[in-house]
Amino acid sequence: MKKNIRWLVIGVALLSTSTITAQQATLTSPNQHINVQVTSSGSNTASYLKVWYTAGGKTTEAIPRIDLGLLLNNQDYAKDLRFVKSGKPTVIQEQYTALHGKKLNRSNTANEVVIAFDNAAQNRLNLVIRAYNDGVAFRYELPEKQGSFTVNDELTAYTIAPETTRWMEKWNTANEGLYTAMSNDKVQQQEWCYPALFNTGDSACWFLLHESDVNRSYCGSKLSNLAEKASYKLTFPNPKDGRGKGESAPTISLPWKSPWRVIIMGSLADVVASTLVEDVAPASTLKNTAWVKPGLVSWNYWSDNHGTKDYNTVCRFADLAAAMHWPYTLLDWEWDAMGNGGKLEDALTYIQSKGIKPLMWYNSGGDHTWVNATPKDRMLTHENRVAEFTKLKQLGVAGVKIDFFESEKQDMIRYYLDILDDAAQFEMMVYFHGCIVPRGWSRTYPHLVTYEAVRGAEWYNNGPEFTTTAPEHNTILPFTRNVIGPMDYTPVTFTNSQFPHITSYGHELALSVLFESGMQHLADRPEGYYQLPDAPKNFLQQVPNTWDETRLLDGYPGKDVTLARRKGNTWYIAGINAELREKRKSLPLTFLPGNTRYQVTLIADGKHDKDFSTTYSVADSTGTFNVKLLRRGGFAAVLTPMQ
Repeated sequence: MKKNIRWLVIGVALLSTSTITAQQATLTSPNQHINVQVTSSGSNTASYLKVWYTAGGKTTEAIPRIDLGLLLNNQDYAKDLRFVKSGKPTVIQEQYTALHGKKLNRSNTANEVVIAFDNAAQNRLNLVIRAYNDGVAFRYELPEKQGSFTVNDELTAYTIAPETTRWMEKWNTANEGLYTAMSNDKVQQQEWCYPALFNTGDSACWFLLHESDVNRSYCGSKLSNLAEKASYKLTFPNPKDGRGKGESAPTISLPWKSPWRVIIMGSLADVVASTLVEDVAPASTLKNTAWVKPGLVSWNYWSDNHGTKDYNTVCRFADLAAAMHWPYTLLDWEWDAMGNGGKLEDALTYIQSKGIKPLMWYNSGGDHTWVNATPKDRMLTHENRVAEFTKLKQLGVAGVKIDFFESEKQDMIRYYLDILDDAAQFEMMVYFHGCIVPRGWSRTYPHLVTYEAVRGAEWYNNGPEFTTTAPEHNTILPFTRNVIGPMDYTPVTFTNSQFPHITSYGHELALSVLFESGMQHLADRPEGYYQLPDAPKNFLQQVPNTWDETRLLDGYPGKDVTLARRKGNTWYIAGINAELREKRKSLPLTFLPGNTRYQVTLIADGKHDKDFSTTYSVADSTGTFNVKLLRRGGFAAVLTPMQ
């Protein structure tokens, strides 16, 4: 692999009596498809990166400029940086296993170099760059042994060519917006959520911008092109976020490392399959993870916003979980006001008598949220968490859903991670709602099984808008939000909530495979599942929600998407259509092992939106997968190896 590392430092020129020194260095990915170049002029101009992508003999300048730099309260690490040295290029090579997600066996493999700079005050800044087969990651290091500072600004900014098409979500603290596709004169100037998807003007290269390993020493960031239309600058949280609680600018203590700035890059299939955000995150330190058990969950809130307040409703959803062979049911808000036949303890006893494990909702509490729903503040302090987790452990509760964070300031990042540390001590699984998008934490804290941070099926309760926007939105999420980590969309609803859906039953069934979440909450009311024909009902009784492998077979954001996911030796294929016309797909099955035949059960759209068509066939790697999708339609299939 070392033969694939190219490292060049070039250029010393003399003009008249002045000395102008320019340093350029290029680091290449192991497969030689991605090149990242750093340039430092040594003058009053900031250092910057460029990224190229090569495939099929064609090279594309994917990102023409990434500005670099930090501004501390008493130090400038941007202008007048002096190149000092480059370290010896090294190979990062690590294998690890994920407990949940899109892929079981992971490879953290890259070429890395550390470049040292001094600022005008002769203080050191290191830039760590990694080139992966599926992208680039870079971070800042301040290696001095002591000192505490405020980071007033981070100057990292991605210059994007105007003809590059981009799919971006306007910034909101809950990360629950819709994506807008833009290019050229349609590009809007806003603050934007992570992740952001881009396709170069020649269509040859796709890349996704994000960050990873955000920890207690920093805040979460977002992207902003308000100052310059073509430049997306990393931007700290708005001081008003979280009701104005906490500082927007993070404080750091040396030695210090920034989060990784992550660029997932390649074909669209490379982007969808990438685990780069988790690959660069720290490994888990949990010695025993046998208690981390992802699974499917019945959930009453979507069909009845006050469902957990009613003991009988809670029991009906426990019965649903048992009938569908799902291991969990969630008691959402108002469990502390439960009545109509029983209280919380009665419900927990009933749930566990059915062989189902309960999960419970909490308000994150504190002055950072306007929401006063109870129980509030039981997660807010270490002492409160220890008391509550002790009680939950005694009651047989397997995990907690914690809601309404409303900020990505440094104090809130610390709060998230404090919750995860305490939960691990009590072997309590966790998922966050009204929250940050994944930053690689599911690797470091594998008991963090999912996050919301998505406009999901709950929005059918919030107004009529989602009825018409959901079909397109659903085809964008597998290329954007769900690439970077688990996503609690709460999918697969056949009946209607407060506002109807116009996606077909086949479309809804497909979401159980298309959307990945360590806790997959299937949101419909019991009769929505009981009334299904045998084939889709059986499918939902056995569909996995953790995967050994994921492949994009076909698709384009906003139009359609087809994924194949493997669990053991069994493959699941699912696809959806966003457009107002029927489509026929004929997809080669070359990804299947060459020596195996499969029994194929295909559950596709029938004659109309609420009808299924189920067919059975035999296939192998030499065949094709043929299916028809209605407008806003979809399908799901299981391919079981034949003996």
